[in-house]
Amino acid sequence: MTTAFVFPGQGSQAVGMGKALSESFEPARRVFAEVDDALSQKLSSLMFEGPEADLTLTANAQPALMAVSMAVLRVLEAEAGLDLARDAAFVAGHSLGEYSALAAAGSLSIADTARLLRLRGDAMQKAVPPGKGAMAAILGLEFGPVAAAATEAARRLHLEAAVCQAANDNGGGQVVISGTKEAVELAIELAKAAGAKRGVLLPVSAPFHCALMAPAADAMREALARATILPPKVPLVANVLASPITDPEDIRVRLVEQVTGTVRWRESVAYMAEHGVTTFYELGAGKVLSGLVKRIAATAHGVSIGAPADIETFKTARNG
Repeated sequence: MTTAFVFPGQGSQAVGMGKALSESFEPARRVFAEVDDALSQKLSSLMFEGPEADLTLTANAQPALMAVSMAVLRVLEAEAGLDLARDAAFVAGHSLGEYSALAAAGSLSIADTARLLRLRGDAMQKAVPPGKGAMAAILGLEFGPVAAAATEAARRLHLEAAVCQAANDNGGGQVVISGTKEAVELAIELAKAAGAKRGVLLPVSAPFHCALMAPAADAMREALARATILPPKVPLVANVLASPITDPEDIRVRLVEQVTGTVRWRESVAYMAEHGVTTFYELGAGKVLSGLVKRIAATAHGVSIGAPADIETFKTARNG
């Protein structure tokens, strides 16, 4: 099998996402209604109409992005006969997208996924006081030197609470670091000295995927212990391993580790490409992951599917 299905993470959200799908396809409307019911909130209205400031809140953005991804999947199943168990070699998702991938593979129900992501978003937001943490994208330098700069920045500050880690290894010379604000700012300078082209502070509400998220990891450990997780019908390439897993208990462990651990996206895409994947379908909002595929795996290409026109293109390609 030469296809994988991947699911976007936070940052891909935009007001209006999913609206055209909802207007065009009944399966999409059912997904949005299911998520609204699970959260006792009209999240779909926030997705379709905004305001942007509310949609961008972590607790809203995470289940909203999952909802759009699952709406696209359900439409592809209904309109194009997609069957992940038959048509995909792997699924994977970037950070919160890992939950979307598990829902797509039948490991989690849509309602449970929405509730888990709402809890995850709340817990991540509350883990660090506003202004204490930061994240930055380091451009033009590979993972190893960036990780070393992050470690060195935390060490140099001589503060017990200083934290700086490589949070996302996105590939193509883009690595995101996360930690306490002073450590991240110092790490930017150290990375530039090591050859980075730029270091850009990101407009995020909390420092995700670093040790500062430990309280959120504890919250997710408790929630996931109660969640029903079935074996996925397609292997999940886990963020923290960059290799496939299928055992529900292993999935629980890795989802907890993911809160404080590095999203190893470059290695995950490389693994799938090395194991025969030539086409990565990105289901949901935005085109971030499709763009990264081109930078990571020269022999593969990424296809984003998030709008009715994309659905038609996919159908036409499948029908020859």
